[in-house]
Amino acid sequence: MDQDDASPISSGVEGLDYVLRGGYAKFRSHLVEGRPGSGKTTLGLQFLIKGASDGEKCLYITLSESKRELHSVAERHGFSLDGIEILELVPPELSLDPSQLQTLVHSSDLELGETVQSALAEIERMKPDRVVFDSLSEIRLLSQGSLRYRRQVLALKSFFLLNNATVLLLDDLTAEHDDLNLHSISHGVIRMEQLSPIYGGERRRLRIIKMRGVQIRGGFHDFVIRPGGVMVFPRLVASEHEMAEHGTPATGNGSVDTLVGGGLDRGTSTLLMGPSGVGKSTIACSYCHAALKRGEHVLVLLFDETKRIFLARASGLGMDLGPFAVNGSLLLEQVDPAELSPGELSSRIQSAVERSSARIVVIDSLTGYLNAMSEEQHLVLQMHEILTYLNQKGVVTILLLANHGLIGQMSAPVDMTYLCDSVMLLRFFESGGRLRRAISVVKKRVGPHEDTIREFKISATGLAVGEPLEEFRGILTGVPTYEGKQGNLLQDKSS
Repeated sequence: MDQDDASPISSGVEGLDYVLRGGYAKFRSHLVEGRPGSGKTTLGLQFLIKGASDGEKCLYITLSESKRELHSVAERHGFSLDGIEILELVPPELSLDPSQLQTLVHSSDLELGETVQSALAEIERMKPDRVVFDSLSEIRLLSQGSLRYRRQVLALKSFFLLNNATVLLLDDLTAEHDDLNLHSISHGVIRMEQLSPIYGGERRRLRIIKMRGVQIRGGFHDFVIRPGGVMVFPRLVASEHEMAEHGTPATGNGSVDTLVGGGLDRGTSTLLMGPSGVGKSTIACSYCHAALKRGEHVLVLLFDETKRIFLARASGLGMDLGPFAVNGSLLLEQVDPAELSPGELSSRIQSAVERSSARIVVIDSLTGYLNAMSEEQHLVLQMHEILTYLNQKGVVTILLLANHGLIGQMSAPVDMTYLCDSVMLLRFFESGGRLRRAISVVKKRVGPHEDTIREFKISATGLAVGEPLEEFRGILTGVPTYEGKQGNLLQDKSS
């Protein structure tokens, strides 16, 4: 027996190879199923293109699309089909190429056996290493019965195995019910799905239903189809990634560092909670600016504002981040929740950490991230994996979460406090007819922190943190009772 028998070979899609732990099984038949438009043809083309680039013989057997249509798909993705043989088994009226009319096999005029024999004869003549059979739904229609259909597919599988071909059988699930007969006779089964949310672009995901002899990475994995083909974003599993050195704490603003016990520890996550406009992004900016000046790389994911506004606001506070964005040490990514799947977002974070060595990751804000998720429960589960992964890599993670409301009774759209190592609470409060800001650290798992509530102020020179607000009662309610003297509060420098 060939020692390479059933060994993994690349699918041509990096993320899918990771999910399959190396790729498809060599010399085996795999079923790729999904509704029309889910990306099966593109996935099949990438499989053959990878084989052709490695010097293998590749054959695409099509019963549903013409050669011209396949070349059109390839052209839009920038693919070259050089080295790939295409066998058409389609009626002539589906072909727009006059030169092909005399060489086409008319499947509509043939019995099932003749159609299959045409494909088998080409395989026997060419002896391909990789084959894509598109699609089994045409065989199902010609079979006119489930028993005959199963027998024909089983015959195809056996023939491919005898000829040492690695095969993808595409099925568009046009039958009234899923035909599980195919699952039992296939070595591996991949299900591709396309979901249509009420608002925003479609979401695509795939799942490996089975792969014999392989402990595949289970569950749903997001993928997209863009110019260049299918891109799969494997579900992030933190336990599969190695621990990294943590190093010294990350410092930002000196006054804020004092509150959290000397800075944010490496390999921890900090949640900044407060109403919109209270200063969460400014505090995050101060840590980013300090890290960039130390020569570290920083990733900032913006859900709620544009890059231009973010840079302009930071510059107005005495933190010029523009040069760092130009030289690549500041990775500033503007995220559209309606277009970006959660799997792609976690993939971007992982790429920034492993390829760009990002040491600080800021998500601004979780409220925008929540809108990218279909259900709150999924957000918490996925954020748990992301935070665990970043903590293992020694990254400082800063999460921003906007409360509902500005003054008085407030609530958070999702409870993330138990996931984070530190929680910093920011509040507006009223005093002397003016709106002021208060800051406190209510949780820190590693090391000591202050338990005081302090006033802080944002100005053109940055952040200023005042003395503990000892003579106030009820500050976190937003409408406190003041029991001290007015002179104890921070004053404007202009007055």
